[in-house]
Amino acid sequence: MIDFLKKNFAYIFVGALFLGAVFVWFIVFTEDRSGIEVSFLDVGQGDAVFVQAENGNQALIDGGPNKAILQQLARVIPFYDRSIDILILSHAHSDHIEGLIEVLKRYKVGMVVEPCLDYKSAEYREFLNIIESKKILRVCGSGGQKINLSEGVYFDVLLPVGNVEGRKVHDAMFVAKLNYRKTSFLFTGDMEKNQEKYLVSVSDKDLKSNVLKVGHHGSDTSSSEIFLGFASPEYAIISSEEGNKFGHPHKETLEKLENFEINTLRTDKLGTIKIWSDGEQVFIK
Repeated sequence: MIDFLKKNFAYIFVGALFLGAVFVWFIVFTEDRSGIEVSFLDVGQGDAVFVQAENGNQALIDGGPNKAILQQLARVIPFYDRSIDILILSHAHSDHIEGLIEVLKRYKVGMVVEPCLDYKSAEYREFLNIIESKKILRVCGSGGQKINLSEGVYFDVLLPVGNVEGRKVHDAMFVAKLNYRKTSFLFTGDMEKNQEKYLVSVSDKDLKSNVLKVGHHGSDTSSSEIFLGFASPEYAIISSEEGNKFGHPHKETLEKLENFEINTLRTDKLGTIKIWSDGEQVFIK
């Protein structure tokens, strides 16, 4: 048997490679990508949302506070896929940007969208340096833009509006609504009540969504009653870490969501939360 293996090693090796390739491509062609899937990743005390369109295009919104994002992405991205089409940074605070730095190092990214605020931090400088060194397209997100992920799947950018120079980080927040046929997801980053009131006051902004990513990890600085009323989501997702030092989500926010009879799901209780849309309705996976 040993002699047989030695004499035929080259043929066995090539055969094994062939079978491996067949297995990989079998997975590729049989993978079900109908509709869109939005995964609110469990990255601890931070935000990270992964979007997969039915044509295979992908977007990642924020990356959490550390390397936990890599483990979470490995659970939603096939092992043979090392690329992400659109990477979005809502703002440059560490609990949103540090994981994205790790993603930029390890994945091929097609485009980065962010507020482009002149923010002084070591993490943000490293983030920009990697983008420059890899020659990744960098787009400054601004209200009124439309970012296509695939045919019929696109982001309506709501914030920031105008020149962000001199603003505080939370006042230059990137906020967008993901639309897919009759369904939509509203991503708010750490948007606070002053920005919520602005969006409500702008008559041409349709905030109604099936799913709301609750602002600022469920802090009482966000989720005003008037904003929740205009968004009127079926589901609210809170991304936070169990036992975090900030006390997120705050009792006041949870009570308001309950009063509006919004189904509230939390990563600190459930882990990663996957929501699938067929374009007509959304379903919890």
